Amino acid sequence: MHAIRVASAALLGVTALTLASPAAHAAVSENSVTSFGFSVVPSTVAAGGQVTLRVDNCNDDTRVSSGVFDPVTIPKGHSSTTAKVDWDAEPGAAYRVTFTCGGENGHTDLTIAGGSGNPTHYPVPIQRGVHAGEGGSVAGFDLKEIGLGAALIAVSLAVAYHFSRRGTGGDSA
Repeated sequence: MHAIRVASAALLGVTALTLASPAAHAAVSENSVTSFGFSVVPSTVAAGGQVTLRVDNCNDDTRVSSGVFDPVTIPKGHSSTTAKVDWDAEPGAAYRVTFTCGGENGHTDLTIAGGSGNPTHYPVPIQRGVHAGEGGSVAGFDLKEIGLGAALIAVSLAVAYHFSRRGTGGDSA
């Protein structure tokens, strides 16, 4: 009977950790939160190569700039444009790409591949903001959620400790 209590307490603790970890990971992984979505595809390209710059949910012209290509504008109502990477871009370097929509800025990195050839990495575009009709929210660093997660973990560990240290009393199997 004692083994069942310990296993139940351990399962409760693992469940609390599993439920708390996605929120903590999402809060740490975002580096540029905006009300509009943006991406650079591919995120790794050879010097002289071409990239596609994408934007979602922007109701203004979007200006895209970087130290590795000339500034470009994605007109209102359009979702993408292309840019040619400078031939003198340093292989292995990461350049910041800044998207500006309605006074709001977001950024991501563009890495220059070593040598020549095809791009080596095609990422899934980062989705930010809310898509119409779907609802949702923008992930960010929220101390309330982190505190709640920490409290759930602490309670789970306390319950697990209590059940593991509790005497068996008259139950002996």
